[in-house]
Amino acid sequence: MASSSLVFRLHDRGPELVRKVLLERGWKEYDGGEQEEEDWNLYWRASAFRSSDYHNLLPWQRLNHHPKTVGITRKDCLVRNLRRMRATFGSSLYHFSPAAFILPNDHTRFLSEYTRRRQTGGWSPYWICKPVDLSQGRGIFIFEEYKDLIYDSSVVIQRYISNPLLISGYKFDLRIYVCVKNFHPLTIYMHQEGLVRFATDKYNLSSLDNLYAHLTNTSINKLGPFYTTNKERVGQGCKWAMNKFRCFLRSQGINELLLWQKINNIVTLTLLSIAPSVPSSPNCVELFGFDVLIDSKFKPWLLEVNSSPALTLDCQVDVAVKKGLISDLIDLMNYRSIDSLRERAYRKQLPRYHASQASRFSTPVATFKELKSQKTSGSRSSQTPTQNGSGKPEVQTGCRVLEAPTHPEVQ
Repeated sequence: MASSSLVFRLHDRGPELVRKVLLERGWKEYDGGEQEEEDWNLYWRASAFRSSDYHNLLPWQRLNHHPKTVGITRKDCLVRNLRRMRATFGSSLYHFSPAAFILPNDHTRFLSEYTRRRQTGGWSPYWICKPVDLSQGRGIFIFEEYKDLIYDSSVVIQRYISNPLLISGYKFDLRIYVCVKNFHPLTIYMHQEGLVRFATDKYNLSSLDNLYAHLTNTSINKLGPFYTTNKERVGQGCKWAMNKFRCFLRSQGINELLLWQKINNIVTLTLLSIAPSVPSSPNCVELFGFDVLIDSKFKPWLLEVNSSPALTLDCQVDVAVKKGLISDLIDLMNYRSIDSLRERAYRKQLPRYHASQASRFSTPVATFKELKSQKTSGSRSSQTPTQNGSGKPEVQTGCRVLEAPTHPEVQ
């Protein structure tokens, strides 16, 4: 007998936080030994799904990734896409990412830029090197002299923002949680909460090899000598919740609304760079982690975009932020009571239901076996993503709907 509870399926038994949240909500975990292969409602995995996983989705099923989003989540692909958008729409619009080069392909180009900037004294002569396919701060180093640039795999060289906004002398960045519910039309939700991630040693350009002063990755800083010490206004650990950061902004008299509007623009314009190439997948919802640095002039810079942002709970701030984040993400998947019936609903009970809900499905609703034999269809929209015909992507923060930034060339 099929279960009447919603069923989740986790790849490689994780992440544990997703399991905990779903079990608390009354879901059951998929058991491959007792259930049919398609008898689940949500399949969650850290890595990308195969094309066939999207192609064979049944109406009651959801995946936690859209297809082909690597265009922003892999460092070299992000550089290429933002470079293309900058060339198309101008640097006045796409001016939120530091100059970047992909080596070895851009080696000559980088050397020319490096030499020119050294001679003219334009930019600060600091650069940061990041392997294109690693995460959690692995393999990253900062350098000033060209002779110190050593690499043995594909890397991204990015101008290092050497004038970050500091709190009590400590560098930080923002982890902004963004959910894309649909790319056609582009529908974006920015979570009200997020993380402020601190370096655990005071910022100092004279010690570029001190990763605890220059990198904000928790995986690095929780191993640092000052992680547990009380660091003035920062406190213990290396994280704040976003609401605490908002209080800090207000205490400093900073125009908070303007700052968040700039961040909204960064998120929207970045996602627009891949929206036309992402196939329509209405049964998918994806959580991205946008890493944003604010400089001393209060200009936000996009550092990178993370697919499957970490859901580990390293401290109480993580618990407070991430548990609510996952719960809200599940709410955005719009499950209904009929979805919990899965095969039974579509084999026995759906004819009456389908009469009033036919437009929801991309294939005619039939028996379970017929659905398995059909190929889920869905045409890619050829129009610019719209919201109610306005020509503007839909950006939603919590329960509040915000209009995406407009520009004559991207409407």
